[in-house]
Amino acid sequence: MSDNLQVKMDEYLPLRDVVFKTLRQGILTGELKPGERLMEIHLANRLGVSRTPIREAIRMLELEGLVTMIPRRGAEVSQITEKNLRDVLEVRRALDALAVELACERITEDEKGALKEACEEFERATVTKDAKTITQADVKLHDIIVAAAGNDRLTQLVSNLSEQMYRYRFEYIKDESKHQSLIEEHRIIYQSIIRCDKKTASEAIKTHIDNQEKSIINYIYDRKR
Repeated sequence: MSDNLQVKMDEYLPLRDVVFKTLRQGILTGELKPGERLMEIHLANRLGVSRTPIREAIRMLELEGLVTMIPRRGAEVSQITEKNLRDVLEVRRALDALAVELACERITEDEKGALKEACEEFERATVTKDAKTITQADVKLHDIIVAAAGNDRLTQLVSNLSEQMYRYRFEYIKDESKHQSLIEEHRIIYQSIIRCDKKTASEAIKTHIDNQEKSIINYIYDRKR
């Protein structure tokens, strides 16, 4: 387990929620690796808490699909599988295509400015070479597009996939060779929305997701070798 995994206490949250957030962040950023066993005693000692909040946090993570219970082994960090990846990205591709089409119709001047700044912020983030910083900038950009669509139900559906998407996005962004392509894809998406060009925006966002899928599938295959 990474030494970077530390509980950050929050006086407004129950301890189980603090532990849950800590473990979830560790899984999403790869500090807790796919297939790694989550042993209650070890985690309790490592994080300086009792076993009870660890046990409760693991149950919560299982409900999110980030932890899998294995008979006679206990809890493990869920694997990033090709089936799960395709399932999540098929849904996200459809939702993102709808989001950009609606954004072309509904985006406000303020949101146009925010989206332009988000594109520039992402470019600046790539210079840092820090995957977490880059991933957060990427999430912010996509969140602005979804918000610009002006559909609360769509926002909720995208939010439901956000944790799984973060995990896949993080693996993709760790590959620095993809950063320039991501910058160019973001520019095309932004420019298409500004021009209210639904067709180009929809095709660009689908390509954006497809490239992510291809890259992560290659990562899955490489791990199997």
